[in-house]
Amino acid sequence: MPKHIIETVMFKLNEGVTREDFAQAAQSMSAYVTGCAGFIARRLSCEEDGTWIEHIEWTDMDAAKAAAAGLGTDPGNAECLSAIDGSSVKMSHSELEISVN
Repeated sequence: MPKHIIETVMFKLNEGVTREDFAQAAQSMSAYVTGCAGFIARRLSCEEDGTWIEHIEWTDMDAAKAAAAGLGTDPGNAECLSAIDGSSVKMSHSELEISVN
């Protein structure tokens, strides 16, 4: 049985974008993410230095890749994506070994 995939995205915001405004824009992107096939869970956090970290759990790599491919085409994601400093984005995928809730 394939292991779930954790998509980890680390990024900074563009200058002038507040934490509160970004959090609201990121919340509006939840409709897209939760509507994608294979979605399990999403968590978004921010470090003290302003680095944001998003973890999305997917059923498999195909689901993760399909969601990423469509992210920029959904108009509901535009505000959130435009707040992110594209040059700071680092994305990785890993297989989930242990999950405790």
